[in-house]
Amino acid sequence: MARHTTTGRWQLGLMLALTTMLAWASLPVALKLTLEFVDPWTLTWFRFASAAALLLVWQGPKRSFSGFRRLRQALWALLFIAALGLMGNYVFYLLGLAQIGPAIAQIIIQLAPLLMGLGGIAIFGERYNLAQWLGFITLIFGLGFFFHHQFSALNSHELAPQSLSERSNALWQGAIFLGISAVSWAAYALAQKQLLRDFSSMRIMLFIYLFASITLASSADLQAFHGLNAVQWALLAFCALNTLVAYGAFAEALNHWEASRVSAVLALTPLGTFLVAMLVTYWYPDNLAPENLDWLSWMGAIVVVVGSMVTSLAGKKKPKEAE
Repeated sequence: MARHTTTGRWQLGLMLALTTMLAWASLPVALKLTLEFVDPWTLTWFRFASAAALLLVWQGPKRSFSGFRRLRQALWALLFIAALGLMGNYVFYLLGLAQIGPAIAQIIIQLAPLLMGLGGIAIFGERYNLAQWLGFITLIFGLGFFFHHQFSALNSHELAPQSLSERSNALWQGAIFLGISAVSWAAYALAQKQLLRDFSSMRIMLFIYLFASITLASSADLQAFHGLNAVQWALLAFCALNTLVAYGAFAEALNHWEASRVSAVLALTPLGTFLVAMLVTYWYPDNLAPENLDWLSWMGAIVVVVGSMVTSLAGKKKPKEAE
């Protein structure tokens, strides 16, 4: 099967990647607040079902399903990998988010774009030049500095043993869920990139949304939607629309720009999440607990920005020559 190649319109790819990053930066805070009144399975089903309904109305049923009957077996396999990968990403992300704060969760989930970037190099023949590898390494060190505060908290002797044990268990359980979510997302993203050779991004996403909606329907608790107030419905609507906008922009970004570069832009997402979380905490302190960061964590955040920008924008990568 021939590899997907980008259109070369890197400016459009960069704009779409930034749109995705901004949407994903605000999403964890909204999800954390929404989990107060809806369970993870129901919330995931609602997001997929809403996105599927909106996309069906936008494209029209006849146009949406044309071409699926004549698919080769390999393409069906890629479609199911993409659908199961995104489903796993959604569910395990929410399970992890229930254990830890949105900003810290967004740091851990950065494994996802890093894995996608490495997959773009291994599978699609993309390359990093020396400056980009240095940026990639800088980004990883920045994430380590940023996350050091959490490891320090686990080793702190100021905490009572029971408190330390509970905090440690919650952090590591959440981290494991988020790690599974990251691997699932990378599998989805790489499958989606290959599928773009044969399908438009909207058609791929519609298949994923419909498949996930049907698969998760039995796990959804529709009673959870009864008696919700206007603010709660607004949060649900934001989560659903965010899904449609973010993944539509992401899919198109992969069509115009290399996966390794898109992944570098997405590595900026945690910084946006921290800013959104700080604003929500400031305005509504009773709804979201503050994230306590020291100077080393903030320095790590700056290093992440620098590393992401270098990895994304330094030079041009040359495709591997045919062997």
